[in-house]
Amino acid sequence: MQPIIKDDNGSLRFKANAIVVHLLEQGGIDMNAIAQLNVSDEDRAHFAQLIGYSVSGFGGLSYVSSDMSAVADRMADTGETEQMAKITHLQGELAALRSALRDPIARLYGLHPNDLQAESGSDE
Repeated sequence: MQPIIKDDNGSLRFKANAIVVHLLEQGGIDMNAIAQLNVSDEDRAHFAQLIGYSVSGFGGLSYVSSDMSAVADRMADTGETEQMAKITHLQGELAALRSALRDPIARLYGLHPNDLQAESGSDE
């Protein structure tokens, strides 16, 4: 993921790649032609970052996953590195899954939910 910077207007954006911006501005290909290319959503999301797309609009792009959007938002909000933002996001997802599955798993095994042991080192 591209680093996040604050532009002259105070908006948080991905740091644009000068070469990519130059190629786009020189008319080699336009955004409409790029939209027609048969490329992966991951490539489209990476391109949006390379042209300096705003972080606030990034999550609204149809080809950006909710996980990728959450990581970018966390990086922008906290200044965390991509790696730390991913770890924190995934820890939150795991905690939510554990919470959501506690009662069904207890029913499955005929236990009381409080009898399920939290994994060693967890925050529960």
